Amino acid sequence: MAEAQATVALNIGSQRISMGVFAPSKKGGLILKRYDSTSILADPAAEMARLPQIRVAISELSERLKVGKSTKLRYSISGQSVFTRFIKLPPIEDDNIEQLVAFEAQQHVPFPINEVIWDWELLESGASEKEVALVAIKGEALNDMNAVVLDAGMGTSEVDASPMALYNALRYNYPELDETTLLIDIGAKTCNLIYLEGNRMFTRSVAVGGASITTAIAKEYGINFSEAESQKCTNGMVALNSAHTSHMDEPTAALATVIRNALGKLPAEIARTTNYFRSQHGGKAPKQILLAGGGSNLPYIAEFFQDKLRLPVEFFNPLKRVSVGKGVDVDQIAADAHLLGELVGMGLRGIGQASLEIDLVPDAVSRERETERRKPFLLAASILLLLGLAVWAWSNVSRKGQAEDAVVGMQGKVDERQRYAKPLKDLSKDEAKLDAMAKQLIDGQSSRIVWVDVWDDLAHHFASDVVWLVDFDPVVGFKADQVTEGSPGPVQSVIASNFGEAEYGDSALATIRVDAAPAPKKRKKSKRRAAPAVVKPMINAIRVKGLWRTAEGYRDVTKLIERLRKGSNYFDSVLPAEKMIVSLPRTVEAGSYAAPFELILPLKKAIPAPDGVKVSR
Repeated sequence: MAEAQATVALNIGSQRISMGVFAPSKKGGLILKRYDSTSILADPAAEMARLPQIRVAISELSERLKVGKSTKLRYSISGQSVFTRFIKLPPIEDDNIEQLVAFEAQQHVPFPINEVIWDWELLESGASEKEVALVAIKGEALNDMNAVVLDAGMGTSEVDASPMALYNALRYNYPELDETTLLIDIGAKTCNLIYLEGNRMFTRSVAVGGASITTAIAKEYGINFSEAESQKCTNGMVALNSAHTSHMDEPTAALATVIRNALGKLPAEIARTTNYFRSQHGGKAPKQILLAGGGSNLPYIAEFFQDKLRLPVEFFNPLKRVSVGKGVDVDQIAADAHLLGELVGMGLRGIGQASLEIDLVPDAVSRERETERRKPFLLAASILLLLGLAVWAWSNVSRKGQAEDAVVGMQGKVDERQRYAKPLKDLSKDEAKLDAMAKQLIDGQSSRIVWVDVWDDLAHHFASDVVWLVDFDPVVGFKADQVTEGSPGPVQSVIASNFGEAEYGDSALATIRVDAAPAPKKRKKSKRRAAPAVVKPMINAIRVKGLWRTAEGYRDVTKLIERLRKGSNYFDSVLPAEKMIVSLPRTVEAGSYAAPFELILPLKKAIPAPDGVKVSR
């Protein structure tokens, strides 16, 4: 069988990392061509080092199995990493089921839906209701795991959850099962409970596994996790009862008792899950037990479950209908057979024999698939572009001769019309002069009414029955950073301070002191020094004074300022309200009807001072 047709399966467990190379047989079955595995330490205290250990393990396995770089893997991740729910749906049309599942996913997944990567599969059910299996994982966790696979030099084809891969292996290898069967997969950190009833399935992960047994040993004997793991693997077994331990030496019996106590709550969790499966999903109690996973290697563990659950117990054989190639170590396969369920489940995906196809797509894979999907369109567009360019080039060649003939004819017409060009240019210059004059007239008309518009805008936003304005004073030289409590800064009013006392005919405008503009650079030496130009003053703020009354009228003043900032067409909204207040007492003096206040309101766009304003340096 060609290697190109092979499926490389990877199972990333909490402690065990295994890889297998599968190929389809001529009869449509599955052949295990190569297999190997390695272990990492599942110490909860060393969680930060887990991803680097996985990367090294994948690199070593791919090298030992001669898997080429960039080979796309089908891999499964442990059940503790995923969130699984079985959701019942009303009997609706299949066209609408995807929208309904998306809605249900938002209700059942305990994380924001945009932070998770999820997939679903419609389950076979004899009832009128439809049932789907929903599997979700935090997007960050899956992307981190996929980055480890990529860093190890591999690619990603599909990602499945360990319980779903085990279910596929169970369905494929035990088609004759006619009674409800429970597969107990004892992993390092969790125990996956997988119920198979005909074509139906249910799964739940319980937080009891090999690591919890190792932790119990470490705590009991006061040793570190690594030493406890070694003791468990070398001398560990499950104590059945006192009669059983009476035949052991004291250290072995004590260790076996610790292991039994660590497994003590697992039968209760299994019973609780069975009750839930029966009550909520209409299932039946299991009639037999199959054991899988690294935790099932403990001696007497099958007898332990048989005694606690009162059911026949066997070890799961995921290679029951899978052929083994010549290059596989038979002794190793015999010892690890019950650990290969996830690999077989992923291998079945490669030959289209999987009953349940969950595909958790990392972001990098999603982008890659989108690119692949668009390739045919991009290729077709490129071909069309090249054809278009060829047609365009051929057309240009044929048109070139026609264009040269047309140029000769057009040149005569150009020469004939050239004599009209100068008069038209002169008319264009005259038009530009008239446009400039018209702009001056329009600007002059606008400047006549600008102050009416400014006052109307202020009156509109400052309307109140407890606040009124008594003074409106345009100023120049306003600087926001120089406003202080009681002072608007070094501003200058364009209205003379004594305009109320001015005689008839006298100007009411003030004299403004402005800085001289920098003199232009001289091109030629001159003995005569030109006087510096005077910058025309620009009104950039309005100083207003007013009065407020009632108990807390000063609050109304601040509200009016905010309303002016948010809705005015002329007054600037960038400056904070507190920077616009020069003075605003919070109380009315005794014997007074109202309290005075003073504000400085910056303009969005400065207005030139009237021509009658005198300027000095």
